[in-house]
Amino acid sequence: MMEWLLVLAGGAIGAPARYMIGTAAKEHLRGPFHWGTFLANMAAALLLGFLVQAGTEDALGRTGQALLSTGFCGALSTWSTFSNEVHSMASARRIAGAAGYVFVTVALGLGLSFAGMAVAQALW
Repeated sequence: MMEWLLVLAGGAIGAPARYMIGTAAKEHLRGPFHWGTFLANMAAALLLGFLVQAGTEDALGRTGQALLSTGFCGALSTWSTFSNEVHSMASARRIAGAAGYVFVTVALGLGLSFAGMAVAQALW
């Protein structure tokens, strides 16, 4: 099977997953924080860290990486929405909130990515 079809299949699962996370966050979490985008990006960071490490151990192979890393995680995470949300906050003169959102997203995202790598390394 051509790898781009696997990327497409993973994306077809990751995009609705991101949508469902966003919808659930709007229903259950209130306030000015962009919970849907944040939670989707954090889940993607954790999973991608795991998958990257598993890939170095060749646990998934090239096809598994295409399906899960590029396809699923690529569609689950959303840099463009995050960037737009930060811009909107800054434009509304919520500079401290925008800066905090950037800091927390990047710091926790990196931490979760490293945690995912550590879990995969422990398993393989």
